[in-house]
Amino acid sequence: MPLPTADWHQRFKQQAQWTQDLRAYLYPRVELADASKILDLGCGTGALMGELHTRSNGAVFGVDIHNAHLRLAQHNVSQPLTLGDAHELPYADGTFDITLCHFTLMWLKTPAQSLREMTRVTRPGGTVLALAEPDYDGRIDYPTELEQLGKWQIESLRRQGADPLIGRRLASLFTAAGLNNVETGLLGGQWNKPPSNQDWETEWQVLESDLSKTPRDSKTLRVLRSLDKSAWERGERVLFVPTFYAWGRVPKSGR
Repeated sequence: MPLPTADWHQRFKQQAQWTQDLRAYLYPRVELADASKILDLGCGTGALMGELHTRSNGAVFGVDIHNAHLRLAQHNVSQPLTLGDAHELPYADGTFDITLCHFTLMWLKTPAQSLREMTRVTRPGGTVLALAEPDYDGRIDYPTELEQLGKWQIESLRRQGADPLIGRRLASLFTAAGLNNVETGLLGGQWNKPPSNQDWETEWQVLESDLSKTPRDSKTLRVLRSLDKSAWERGERVLFVPTFYAWGRVPKSGR
């Protein structure tokens, strides 16, 4: 079953928690504090927009293709929101100082086209930034019995039209978009405590929603859910999905 919009908002907030240390590293590097106009592409329910405004003191704009997400975002943020397609952004050339996205490119039919659009609407000398894109083929699960979850999820994401290996492609995609001084890297993994019950339930809601789109053994899934819970409680659980970032500068002379 598809997730309700309110559950997606919880998921987007959870993802923002995962990458907060990475954003703390990237914001100074891309000079976010000096940006006067920022575009959050695939802004969803606005999980990052308040932070972007606070950290930059500039104008933050959001664009998303999902009307339901934008309607909820209107209750969460006061910044301008636009219904639009990432493959054909409704903005003039060179409008923004920084154009960024967060767990978005993996869902796009043609991420290369979207990156060209992100580059187009960013001013010369400005920054295009992908804050986080996963690579599920590098997923690590322990205990090893839980590895089946990752295999099922990759299959399901592909059935939904997503690219579960988008993370490893970021460097080539950013270079092909004509961006200069491209930097890519990887979010580290640290586990000093188990997830809260709410975060664990949210993770399983998303997983079960994904897996509803692909054949799998429901009895086995129930067993794996129980094993996952008990492994966290015993302090044995390891779950790591390599998550990449990339950023680059729009050339100052031509594109």
